[in-house]
Amino acid sequence: MERQGPGSAEVTIKALDFIGNLSEKSRIADLGCGTGGQTMVLAQNAKGHITALDLFAGSIEKLNITAEKLGLQNRVKGIVGSMDNLPFQNAEFDLIWSEGAIANIGFEKGLNYWKGFLKKGGYIAVTYESWFTGERPAEIEKWWVDAVPEIGAIGHNISIMQKAGYVPVAAFTLSENCWIDNYFIPQKARQEEFLKKHTGDKTVEVFIEYMRHEAELYSKYKQYYGYVFYIGKKI
Repeated sequence: MERQGPGSAEVTIKALDFIGNLSEKSRIADLGCGTGGQTMVLAQNAKGHITALDLFAGSIEKLNITAEKLGLQNRVKGIVGSMDNLPFQNAEFDLIWSEGAIANIGFEKGLNYWKGFLKKGGYIAVTYESWFTGERPAEIEKWWVDAVPEIGAIGHNISIMQKAGYVPVAAFTLSENCWIDNYFIPQKARQEEFLKKHTGDKTVEVFIEYMRHEAELYSKYKQYYGYVFYIGKKI
């Protein structure tokens, strides 16, 4: 799909509005970029050169093809790599971006590790699964703790950002359409295609059932959780 997680071009642009001092010489990293849905929005709305990194070669291949189609190949380069073993120099970047991916290595670990690759005064901008309320039903609590053991409330996550050495700049929730229109609805047709392609494959059936259950839980419990964009500036 165009996006591998909840989000939208509007949300990416909104987050960019909190980032200052980007120029043609600025260096930006998009970590866990997937096929580059948000990467292209970044390139079209921010100055500078973007290095987009993802673990999967197929995603990077698609990203680089898209960048060339949009005439962005001179400013956007996709590379294969791991978010917890980055092939960059210390203090190389003015901005580190990551939508829907930091949970793969942990919010606190990601903020601390990635900080070393930011220049002083550089920005970090990530979306991360967060609780909106202090308490929630046991069903959704268990599902998310199993998926993202570190999941916490917004205030707790801002505190983690501060302890990691950032000045919090902004934190805002992603709207429902980021989940429903841009993530769950586009999945439906692809799920049917995938099931037909792998008829009788129990692993595929379990995977699709998991995705459908996620959508059902969101519809039932969306007032309790969602993605939050956290933006901080390195001290």
